[in-house]
Amino acid sequence: MVKKAEKIWFDGSLVDWDAAQVHVLTHSLHYGLAVFEGIRCYKTVKGSAVFRHREHIQRLLNSAHIVRIPAPYSVDEIMTAVRDTIKANSQDECYIRPLIFLGDGPMGLNPMNSPVRTSIITWSWGTYLGEEGLSKGIRLKTSSFSRNHINCQMSRAKVSGHYVNSILAKREALEDGYDEALLLDVAGYVAECSGENIFVVSNGEISTPPPGSILPGITRDSIFKIASDLGYTVKETPITRDDLYLADEIFLCGTAAEVTPVREVDLRQVGAGVRGSVTREIQNKFFDIVSGKDEKYFGWLDFI
Repeated sequence: MVKKAEKIWFDGSLVDWDAAQVHVLTHSLHYGLAVFEGIRCYKTVKGSAVFRHREHIQRLLNSAHIVRIPAPYSVDEIMTAVRDTIKANSQDECYIRPLIFLGDGPMGLNPMNSPVRTSIITWSWGTYLGEEGLSKGIRLKTSSFSRNHINCQMSRAKVSGHYVNSILAKREALEDGYDEALLLDVAGYVAECSGENIFVVSNGEISTPPPGSILPGITRDSIFKIASDLGYTVKETPITRDDLYLADEIFLCGTAAEVTPVREVDLRQVGAGVRGSVTREIQNKFFDIVSGKDEKYFGWLDFI
């Protein structure tokens, strides 16, 4: 269960958590047309800070633009609302969920006259794939579900309805005893996991699937910069399942999962079956950055 906070920002005002309610005829509840973000606020050595705040809110508005939801607030207005919500809830660190959705209005597949609603929820949420997964790695299963073709959904938009595909894959993996699901694209190449981007390390080289059917994550973008500063080059290239089986290391990244190593794919051990040295180096740097220990990356931290 999500642990309640005091306040939720809803359509321009801070309201009590239990007062943030919608009608059962809410359009997005029926048809899934809504856009959202997942963001983290970290407790750093210099105070609380939202990681890559502006980039996340800009993507939120980009997503709304792609699916033609008229966003009622600007990037700066939503960023201010995020800060206000964290302060109102007296949270040193938290997970942040901005959501732009269509409220109750006309039913049917024409959403043009539905009211646009905006909410910001913050709550305490630990490591998505488990603390043990961060150090020992997780088990990954290739899903029987494929990631949608780029002309079936707009992959650069973080749309609520797109995640039905992820839910089906995630449940399948969990019920089969794995920690996470790997989805292939319709051509059979590695795409991404149910909620994370994937990176592969082979012979000291790092690769990741190219944009297309994947959501190009903001944490993914951070990994490119971190890896480069550590002396690595990340190559965007098609990746096959057997590339994963033969990899020295694999790791996942995302706002919720942060940087999580993979120790097994489809019953095949990855490398030595433990977190590899490249993954550890990138992971350590990432956590140094989000905890405010590296001033070089202060531009990624919006201090509250």
